[in-house]
Amino acid sequence: MFNGTDKRYNQFSAYLKNKFGVKVYKITLDAGFSCPNRDGTISTGGCIFCDDGGSFSQAHSNLLSIEEQVETGIVNLTERFKAQKFMSYFQAFSNTYKPVNELEKIYKSALKNDKIVGISIGTRPDCVDDEKIKLISSFKDDYYTWIEYGLQSVHDKTLRRINRGHDYDCFLRAYEKTKEAGINVCVHVIFGLWESPEEIMETAQELARLEVDGVKIHMLCALENTKLADMYQKGEISFMDEDEYVNLVCDFLEYLPKSTTIHRLAGNGFSKTLIAPKWLGAKFDCLNKIDREFIRRNSWQGSRWYLDKKY
Repeated sequence: MFNGTDKRYNQFSAYLKNKFGVKVYKITLDAGFSCPNRDGTISTGGCIFCDDGGSFSQAHSNLLSIEEQVETGIVNLTERFKAQKFMSYFQAFSNTYKPVNELEKIYKSALKNDKIVGISIGTRPDCVDDEKIKLISSFKDDYYTWIEYGLQSVHDKTLRRINRGHDYDCFLRAYEKTKEAGINVCVHVIFGLWESPEEIMETAQELARLEVDGVKIHMLCALENTKLADMYQKGEISFMDEDEYVNLVCDFLEYLPKSTTIHRLAGNGFSKTLIAPKWLGAKFDCLNKIDREFIRRNSWQGSRWYLDKKY
């Protein structure tokens, strides 16, 4: 139903293949960034779910230069998947959290290989300004350019509970500036933040109203050496089960317009440090269940999306 596949949602990997004519793989990069929510600028301790890797898959060591990480990623992905084109993905921590002159050198070093067709920069909405957005937008004529903002929820009470360090209005300001600059935006959200299904769907409806370019959905999980792990081990919190997650994912995607690309629905990148919920370790089982649930419903991404954007 989307991009010549049998998927009932707009899978980003299939979208990229349709756009570039071949499979495009992201090379995850660690440029040694930090985060204002960890270094004491905003608060101490960071978000309660964030571990020492800053949501980085540990695919490379930041002891390598950016150029070396890119070359290593190209070799590995070519050998494993016969990949031909790539995007440089700055993933670990907040990848705009440096002065703009330093950022320019870092980003340009990730674009030197002629097999790189795009760049994606993961960051926080409180870590961008006009200068940084102008810099990133300067790449868009030659490279497929994205900023990925960690939002997690549109509800300020939830953002406070997870010690996020910014509110929803902060995200909106960053989002509007980024879209005005012609940069694609992927928004990260987390399920399982002690919100009701109705509150989670309010996040879906707001992202639908904004017509965001991409969405990445995460399931809240406890990783080693995080505050969330301490809370779980003390019996203070629990996590939703897989069936509940699958149903919420399908509900969420039904609200999003068909044009929104879906960058992630499940993952097992943290299996070595995952404490709970354990079902997260079986990525493809979860994805298959999402596919089956859409078929059972005879539904698809956008089936609740209305042209007048009223819900």
